[in-house]
Amino acid sequence: MIQIKNVSKVYRNDTVETKALDDVAFEIKKGEFVAIMGPSGSGKSTLMHILGALDTPTSGTYILDGEEVGKLSDDKLAEIRNKKIGFVFQAFNLLPRTTAMKNVMLPMVYGDVAKSEREARAKKYLEMVGLGDRMQHTSSQLSGGQMQRVAIARSLVMDPAIILADEPTGNIASNQASEIMAIFQDLNEQGHTIIMITHEPDIAEHAKRIIHIKDGKIVKDSDKHSQRRAK
Repeated sequence: MIQIKNVSKVYRNDTVETKALDDVAFEIKKGEFVAIMGPSGSGKSTLMHILGALDTPTSGTYILDGEEVGKLSDDKLAEIRNKKIGFVFQAFNLLPRTTAMKNVMLPMVYGDVAKSEREARAKKYLEMVGLGDRMQHTSSQLSGGQMQRVAIARSLVMDPAIILADEPTGNIASNQASEIMAIFQDLNEQGHTIIMITHEPDIAEHAKRIIHIKDGKIVKDSDKHSQRRAK
């Protein structure tokens, strides 16, 4: 589903040049649950932006579902971000005085989904994440864990090929973090491909594969299932 081939990303500011990614290469198959892990400044957020078609590499190739992302038009990239990729952010990125239902419906508005279908899908996914009784609550009336559940529901409504989660437990309590990770594991069991950025080892352990990145390079790529089979 995803092929990253010799991707580098260089940021230039006057005379200063910073290499955020350095010749990174890996593949992710459909249905995998992958954690990309590394310390602050390791390049994992830059990689996340490239995977989400929010940024382009300085060199190298990104192929998503058979399409070379660097060759696509702005309109096609916007369509991919809306329909092929579901985003879950650390800061939730919900509209503050808007109900959970309307927040979840938003991607479908941009995706030209009929209003009746928008409401049905939003209800379905809010119920899936355990918020059937909170649909008409605004973001300010929800806890951090509940807001992240809304964000997960929103990421699912366009039936994306991939869910990208950037530090999804960074702003919530530890007991709520476990509940959020259980939702991701359930989604993966249902066939969703999930890529999660985290710096927390205990959160990364919920994934089936962990890619470690440091100073813009992949230093370790471990498939936990392969490790178990080898024991």
